[in-house]
Amino acid sequence: MSGNNFKTLDDIGEITSRRVLVRVDLNVPMADGVVTDDTRLRALIPTVTELADKGAKVLLLAHFGRPKGEPRPAFSLEQVVPALARILGREVTFLPDSAGQIMAEKTLKLPNGSICVLENTRFHPGEESNDSALVEQMAKLGDIYVNDAFSAAHRAHASTVGLAHALPCYAGRSMERELTALDKALGNPEHPVAAVVGGAKVSSKLDVLQQMVEKVDHLIIGGGMANTFLAARGVNVGKSLCEHELADTANDILAAADRADCTVHLPYDVVVAKEFRANPPTRTVNVHEVADDEMILDIGPAAVEALSDVLKTCKTLVWNGPLGAFETPPFDSATVALARTAAALTKEGQLLSVAGGGDTVAALNHAGVADDFSFVSTAGGAFLEWMEGKPLPGVEALNQK
Repeated sequence: MSGNNFKTLDDIGEITSRRVLVRVDLNVPMADGVVTDDTRLRALIPTVTELADKGAKVLLLAHFGRPKGEPRPAFSLEQVVPALARILGREVTFLPDSAGQIMAEKTLKLPNGSICVLENTRFHPGEESNDSALVEQMAKLGDIYVNDAFSAAHRAHASTVGLAHALPCYAGRSMERELTALDKALGNPEHPVAAVVGGAKVSSKLDVLQQMVEKVDHLIIGGGMANTFLAARGVNVGKSLCEHELADTANDILAAADRADCTVHLPYDVVVAKEFRANPPTRTVNVHEVADDEMILDIGPAAVEALSDVLKTCKTLVWNGPLGAFETPPFDSATVALARTAAALTKEGQLLSVAGGGDTVAALNHAGVADDFSFVSTAGGAFLEWMEGKPLPGVEALNQK
């Protein structure tokens, strides 16, 4: 994936009175009709305001939840409109469908510079199957298509791929930033490159680990998956979360890393407890001293210090997944400490740091350093598939032209 194969808003030309269909991510968490996290809404501000200020009719396309191809009031995007209007500081209107001739006539009558949210694309059964008839009906609503939803780029849907083939297509500002950052991090990175891969299970990140050993100089493994690697090396991990059945796979990955000259970093001291809850009695021990009735819940301070030293030798860092059970204190210590080191190195201009995935964003926010990383992706599945080296249909569609 190279950063230069797609057109951006800079290439769009005169758009006054043109209808621009912008695929955005409005799939935000809500409680009692109120948006509880507006990160994704804030991400669309640059694209939407730029288009509106140039006199375009901005039509926002998005999915919300899983309504299974039929209109269901609980999944209506109308409920997101007030929060979006507040964040944009502008009037935002709503149209009760996202396809068809009647809506097309309504979009033509919208004033220049207006912003309008269209109803949930997944109310149409053809959205997820990228049905050509639906694409044709959706395309009637606009003159130009802009994709600004990297987080939905791993889905080959009508609103992410179909429209890119049906109308002149461009990457929005958020998509452009994301693709440029990702290209710098793994497409054409400055070496040495380190990757932090954490999380509970090796099975969910197998493809990522296999891809990373080929691409990075240092692979730092944390979270529950580190236990699986330790166990594969003959370490007794007590009653820690561990996929013992994947020992052969873990050893294969370690062997592949050796062949590729990639150094794999596993913790040599760990924080253990006999029960998993907030602030239980804990001990910090060498990995070879874990008792049968204890579980490893975080990486120890000596290992964190060594990993900090590794980062100081690197130019690029890709981070996906926490090092320990960070939601439960005190097992957030290692993640917070290493994240703060990475943030400090980034601020000094020594490190390009890119992070992504839901847990990772939460962990960096918890450490108070999300704003200090070079780039933090709000995408979950799309970020993971990008790390796995898989082509993302929504990005490929933009590259077609």
